[in-house]
Amino acid sequence: MSLLAQATSVSGLEPTLERSLDLIGVFAFAISGGLLAVRKGFELVGVISLALVTALGGGVIRDLLLGSTPPTAFRDVLYLVVPLGAAAVVFLGHWLINRRVNRAVLIFDAAGLGLFCVTGAVKASAFGTSAVGAVLIGVISAAGGGIIRDVLANEHPSIFHRDSTLYAIPAALGATAVVVSWRNDFYSGGVAIAVAITVFVIRLGALHFNWRAPKPFRAPDRT
Repeated sequence: MSLLAQATSVSGLEPTLERSLDLIGVFAFAISGGLLAVRKGFELVGVISLALVTALGGGVIRDLLLGSTPPTAFRDVLYLVVPLGAAAVVFLGHWLINRRVNRAVLIFDAAGLGLFCVTGAVKASAFGTSAVGAVLIGVISAAGGGIIRDVLANEHPSIFHRDSTLYAIPAALGATAVVVSWRNDFYSGGVAIAVAITVFVIRLGALHFNWRAPKPFRAPDRT
């Protein structure tokens, strides 16, 4: 497959595995955004808005950085239908998803993280970015929607919190694995799914076991 065909397949113009993973990630992030809106006591417009920006924010930033305009979210109607459907699910039946709403937000966010770091890295690679650039775009794609969600909901973004569990690091590892496989010609649908699941599991493990990134060493106290 030529580079142009590969870029087309991950940009939302053809029904590919990457597009399917992207839409699943959109749904997962929309659920997390809608659940956070419910937790914050938002009304209908707030639930829909938070679901949309969480689901589409990272992908829109990714496409703008790659020069893929207009972004896929505004060219493919499913990218609007899926998060709107997720918002409806949350609004009408959030109590069925999980009675512990805070935990449910984190679980769906972890799913979106794993899926978007893969699709972001794949699309960046297909568009001919450098290896480091593709990894960075994979991380931005995975974390961007969650950051926008937290800012709009007046929450401290978990990725920047001093006591936050691993978030960007699993996404970076997943994006790196995808880029390495892409550049060494062994990328496949199986690799994409395996990486997404691995990132998801690592993020859940970090939440359960409180795994955290290292902090800067403090200077010795000279008294």
